[in-house]
Parts: sequence; structure tokens; C-alpha cells
Amino acid sequence: MLSNRWSDRRHERPVRRGAGRAGAVSMVTLAVALTAAMMGPDSALEAQTAKAGVAVAPTPAGQPMRNASLDARVAHVRRLLRGSPLIDGHNDLPWAMREEKERPLDVVAYNLRQTTRGMTDIARLRKGMIGGQFWSVYIPGEVRDSGYARMQLEQIDIARRVIERYPDVLAPALTASDVRKAFAQGKIGSLLGMEGGHAIENSLGALRAYYALGARYMTLTHNVTLDWADAAADKPVHGGLTPFGEEVVREMNRLGMLVDLAHVSPGTMSDALDVSEAPVIFSHSNARALTDVPRNVPDSILARLPKNGGVVMVTFVPQFASQKFADYSARITAVRDSITKRFPNDNDAQFRAIAAWREANPAPVVTIGDVADHLDHIRKVAGSAHVGIGGDFDGITETVQGLEDVSKYPDLLAELVKRGWTDAELRALAGENVLRVLTRAEAVSARLRKERPASTKTIQQLDRKVVP
Repeated sequence: MLSNRWSDRRHERPVRRGAGRAGAVSMVTLAVALTAAMMGPDSALEAQTAKAGVAVAPTPAGQPMRNASLDARVAHVRRLLRGSPLIDGHNDLPWAMREEKERPLDVVAYNLRQTTRGMTDIARLRKGMIGGQFWSVYIPGEVRDSGYARMQLEQIDIARRVIERYPDVLAPALTASDVRKAFAQGKIGSLLGMEGGHAIENSLGALRAYYALGARYMTLTHNVTLDWADAAADKPVHGGLTPFGEEVVREMNRLGMLVDLAHVSPGTMSDALDVSEAPVIFSHSNARALTDVPRNVPDSILARLPKNGGVVMVTFVPQFASQKFADYSARITAVRDSITKRFPNDNDAQFRAIAAWREANPAPVVTIGDVADHLDHIRKVAGSAHVGIGGDFDGITETVQGLEDVSKYPDLLAELVKRGWTDAELRALAGENVLRVLTRAEAVSARLRKERPASTKTIQQLDRKVVP
């Protein structure tokens, strides 16, 4: 929400004139203690939060917020998000603009001040109380028409033009401090995230150029295994990262670019955790223990996150959030393959047959509760300091019931209130965890830049044993 800091100061209470500092502190402490006693142990943290000047919703005496009505829980979440930013790890709006049928790549025509045909526009961003956003500058790993760089630069251009077009709404952000500053101004701190290391074309120089253009994370792979890293959705070739892949991670650490392990194989996840000196992220992934698909994160990796300091940003992709939907998607793939063989070179017949099958076999409903289950699981295995949100809006065609667009984030957090998540945990999930990761990555970068220069290693030197 863009105005989420406008009313912060109205919740502060001035100390009465003539009262000494010790007396003022004593009165506040007594008030907090009495409030906590009346509200019960589940709400003690809320009282401490109020003492710190962060707004919380009023709760009837003796009634924990988790037992409150949905409306009361949503109101409670909205008050929390006025004082702490909600940051989403992955939104594919730039790709939606590229793929717009009538006027592709036209940032002006895709007017965010109106209701769009997609999942993102200004009104819904406000309602969803977004305080920070990683805009994905995704390019597919299967496209090789003129090398990846042209398309990657076009996607960065689209994202930057969007941010520039709405200066009252979006603020360019390169650091954690930039995000907090934008949030304080009632704007959405806007960062860029590259999706797929294929875009660097095996060049550390290209990696540095993208960082200079504003990219603050890079997903090591998308769906295609690279010359230096295995992808989750492709055949593993390297067993994880090659020596050059490890050098990519080291150079990302030196730059201050977050290492994103969404889309990579478990071997690549493990190798990256071995190498990275900075916390990693999973910009849009879920728990594999609940939905067994290659894109999700195994418990063995989740258990390593506390030591690394990283964050898994849970996504709203139905086939990653529900095993029933994942199984349904697998059936659709098999049916589509069968229909393609039955009607070769007849796209109309294929479309009609698939549509008929879908009508006879409707998709299972995936709910907010399914997504909350993944958040609960990651909190249980890795801890509440290592979970975040990465919706993948405008990068999906099917949605979770209740999470259809960017307006719905408070509803998800309200579900977590019902499940007993504390205010501190909700603020951490919403954005404080990823801001901590960004801050730590910036500190690691500052140290490494003093310790070593930019790497000039090449894939030929490290992986193909070619002497320069």
C-alpha cells in the first residue's frame, strides 16, 4: 500500500510536559505490562510492539487475536503493514507487458492506473499493501534467436520504464535502505530480479553489467540446465555447480547480488550454500515435503538455511502449493501429449480436445490454507526468520483461491494470525527477513570488494581446462 506510512505518527503519544524521563518510561512500562496481562500471553508481543510505536489492532479483553473474526484479523494485519513493509520476491509484470497481444512492450499502453487484464495494477497494489517489490526481468532459457543479452536488456528496459512512469507510486531501489526510504515516503521500493543465469552467456563481465543496470538478484537457472549449473526441471548434467558456477556465486557475493536458488536442482542448491558467503534466497519456491515437485525445496536444504541466513519466499503457483494440483498438472501433460499424437498438425482439434478433457476433469481447488501450510512447514523446519513471500503474479495462468492478484496479501497473513503466528513473525515474513538478507549481502559485498578485485576467470579456464 502506497500510503502505508502516512498515518504512523498519529499512533505516537507525546510524554506529558513536566514528567521526567524515568517517570515517562515507568508509566509506559506499567501500561505495557497491564495491557499484556489483560490480553493474555499470546498478545504480550503485541503490547511490546505498541510500546515501540507500531500500530496493532485492538483485541477484546481475554480474546487472543487468533480467535478473532476474519475482518478483525485482516484489520490487524493492515495495521501491522503500515509500520513494516510487505516485500514480494517475484512479480512478472515486465513479461506480461512484453507478451501483451495488442501492443507488446508498450509500457504506456499497459496503463497501471487502470484495472489491467493481468494481476497487477496500482489500485490492487495499494489494496495489497505492497511496500517493496522485486520485478522479475525474466527471459526464457529456450530462446536463442540472437543470444540472450538483447532480450534481457529489453526486459530491464521495460521494468525501468515502468518504475520511471509512476514516480508517485514506484521508487527505484538498489539497497535495503532504498526500500525503507521508499516505504517511509508511501512508495513501493522497486528492485529488479533476473530469472535465469543463461542471460550472462557464461560471462562474468555480463553479470557485472547487469548488476550495474540494477539487477539485485539472479536465479542461477530457469528451467534449462546451463553449462555451469543444473536446473530442477531439466536433466542434471553436472551434479550441481561446476567450478565456473561456483565462481559465478563468488562474484555475485562480491557484487552484492543475491543468489536466487528458485528453479535450480537440489545439487545446485547444496553447492551454492557451500560456496556463498552471503545469505541466499528462493524468490518463489515452496516446500517439497508438502508438494513433491522438482521446483520445491527439500527439507535437507531448509535445514541448512539458519546457518546461511537465507529466505524461502513462498509462492502462490497452484502446482507448487498443492500435491493434488501437481498431480492434476501431470495428468494434463500426459493427456496433451496423447492428443497431439492423435491430431498431428491440427491445432484447432488439439485445442478442442484438451478443452473437452478439462471440462470433464475440472482442476482441484487450491486455497489460501494450502499456501499457509507451506509457510507453516518452512517455519517449523528452518525457522520464522527464513521465510518470505514471492507470489509469481503475472507469471501464472491459474491461481490459488483467495490469492488471485496483488490485492490479496493481507488475507494470507490473516490466515497465519488464525494459526498463531505472532506479530513479530508476521513482520519478519512480510519483509523484514528479506531486508535482513539484503543488508547482510551488502555488508559481505563491502568486505569482499576490499579483499579481491573483479574476477576475470572464464568457463574455458575453470571447466574446460584451457590455459589462457
